[in-house]
Amino acid sequence: MFANSIAFNPAEPKSALAQVPSQGGVFALFADDERAEPYVSRTPNLRRRLARFLDARPTQSKRLRLTEKIARIEYSVTGSDFESLLLLYRVSAQVFGATVRKRMHLRAPYFLRMAMENAYPRLYVTNRITKAGRDNLFGPFPSRAAAEKFMDETLNLFLLRRCHEDLHPDPAFPGCIYSEMKMCLAPCFKGCTDERYGEEAARIHAFLKTRGANLIEKLLAERDGASAALEFERAAQLHAKLQKVEAVVSLVSPAVQQLSNMRALILQPSAEPESVALFLLSNGVLTGPARYPVTGMRLHHERSRSTSLYLAPVAVEAVPLAAPVQLTSHDGLQERLDHAIALLESENNKTKLSSETVSDHLCLLKRWYYRPQTQRAGEIFFALEDSQFPKKQILRGISRVFTATQKEEAGDALRPAF
Repeated sequence: MFANSIAFNPAEPKSALAQVPSQGGVFALFADDERAEPYVSRTPNLRRRLARFLDARPTQSKRLRLTEKIARIEYSVTGSDFESLLLLYRVSAQVFGATVRKRMHLRAPYFLRMAMENAYPRLYVTNRITKAGRDNLFGPFPSRAAAEKFMDETLNLFLLRRCHEDLHPDPAFPGCIYSEMKMCLAPCFKGCTDERYGEEAARIHAFLKTRGANLIEKLLAERDGASAALEFERAAQLHAKLQKVEAVVSLVSPAVQQLSNMRALILQPSAEPESVALFLLSNGVLTGPARYPVTGMRLHHERSRSTSLYLAPVAVEAVPLAAPVQLTSHDGLQERLDHAIALLESENNKTKLSSETVSDHLCLLKRWYYRPQTQRAGEIFFALEDSQFPKKQILRGISRVFTATQKEEAGDALRPAF
């Protein structure tokens, strides 16, 4: 399960702890009794956390005194909190089974679902993922409240029904307030034909699939056409409607995608030197990391990076210039990226796509993605309409992630130890 394993001797705990690096990672503590469950956790500093658990000093808290009970330490070094979170889930799922959700407090994320199988489709919020319904699921949202707000604002743009009952259209039915306000086509009392209601359902499905892009493009074309025809009143009405649609679209993040077409590449700092870690989200499952070496890559804003004089301001001797780096061609960098993506896709195709696994992985993605921007390391790139990744933007993102990692490491080196 882990990359490293160390035999632990309670009589000499320092010898084992000296082998553990002071880096972030995931670890497990195993007892002599193989039937006992291991203690599995993640930490930003492996040596410090294990020293806290396995220190044999008498002043240590009794609740943390594990020195005499541990026989083996296993750990893997990770380069980011995202990688630690994903590795912790994989290990915990292998050790603890279905109880991993309770242990890691994983709650299924919320989606908007279009019930297209219904004779009169409707839109509602759900956190239930089914294989048959992935074409009609759009998310994940940061919370149920966010999903409900976006749903309400979206329905205000269309004439879809908001009731939850299975409809049996009857012309004698009085309808509801939405039909009276002309905010619903009122299929409940045959206020429209079934074909007209199906067209409205298809419009809102396309709106969700494109995150409003199709409707915005249509309104832009109609507004410009009305303006060119000197129909300024109509152009003003279309412009006001366009602003309303753009306000609704602004409520949803780029992470809200059609589940069946959701593909993304996540860039994270790597534990290995001179590289960036890549993770693939496809079919609702996260795979990776795949290592992308940055050798020969022109770094982002390299001219503004700190110089050796800044890093060592008290140096009295001249610092020799580093040997020039042979830059790799753009085609070579893209081939390197294609190879890493191919490895991730091959691994993804081997993963079992159960609804529980998809729900857990999307919960991990949501937990990372919806953090405040200042607390979220790395970048994410979603696939385009043709399912291809924007590779030029990804290469620039790799450069930014690596440069940010180098600056953070340089800052840690200059920071006092106390």
